[in-house]
Amino acid sequence: MNPIFSGLFSRCSALVLILLLRGVSGTTFAITNRCDFTVWPGILSNAGSSRLETTGFELSSGGSHSLEVPVGWSGRFWGRSGCTFDATGHGNCTTGDCGSGQVECNGAGAIPPATLAEFTIGSGSQQDFYDVSLVDGYNLPMIVEASGGTGSCASTGCVNDLNQQCPAELKADEGEGCNSACGAFARPEYCCSGAYGSPTTCKPSVYSEMFKTACPKSYSYAYDDATSTFTCSGANYMITFCPSLTSQKSSRDSSPVTTGTPAAGSSAEDPTALNTPWLSNFITGDSSRTLSSFALHSTLIASAISSLLSFFFLYSFSLHSYPALAFSIGGLGSATPF
Repeated sequence: MNPIFSGLFSRCSALVLILLLRGVSGTTFAITNRCDFTVWPGILSNAGSSRLETTGFELSSGGSHSLEVPVGWSGRFWGRSGCTFDATGHGNCTTGDCGSGQVECNGAGAIPPATLAEFTIGSGSQQDFYDVSLVDGYNLPMIVEASGGTGSCASTGCVNDLNQQCPAELKADEGEGCNSACGAFARPEYCCSGAYGSPTTCKPSVYSEMFKTACPKSYSYAYDDATSTFTCSGANYMITFCPSLTSQKSSRDSSPVTTGTPAAGSSAEDPTALNTPWLSNFITGDSSRTLSSFALHSTLIASAISSLLSFFFLYSFSLHSYPALAFSIGGLGSATPF
């Protein structure tokens, strides 16, 4: 099947699943795999929330799976990749493995790094809260979209391939995952623990700012609530792994629903600008000095380019208007125009 039509078909299938199941008590989740490889979604209910009908399953490329979530439920979804399971369902995964040794995670969470979709489903008229988190690192691109709800109901997710942009010191699973700074270094200032265990003492690091630049609507560190938590009432949800270009545009362009002042370091700059050598120096400590040095080098380069352009403009003008002057400036041995 043509890849474009295949993508549209799988997306429409997920929507049909949601629409058919609307009105049933609880919330319907449609999970779709748009990756060109098999993904094994994992599901973990938070303490106090009932266990769902499944805690893990296989989802082939282009496939969709729906499940019902009761009101008041809270928990998380993630994708596992590079999995090998035998005929009895026993095995493990390269990324996102839950350590159960089975397809079903059975109450175990993802081993970092893993991209997480987190939900709290409201009871009655209460709002749902949802986010996509990189606090435990990144392994797969993911988007969350609300359907049929009221309120802001914005899409969120991380659709850029952070594995391609990941600094060497954060790389994990042979390049198939990208650790958070907390996961890589276990330092309190990165993990928002100990003396850094509050929003006033734990600030975004240069690593979390890198994540935020690439994925502006995702949680980049523990206290990144202001630009990363979204709300909706009475909605069903689609979770898509490796979303299409259309979904990627939706995730980047939708107006975010914020719960306060945007977090420092939030940016929607071109993520390719992050692929620079100075990323490897972040761990040395003084991130502000590193960024200032980068800004200084950028300014010097821009000034040099500006000077060259001015020279060529002056020479071109002189060449046509004052040949003798052009000879003097250019030193080319001839004042004859081209």
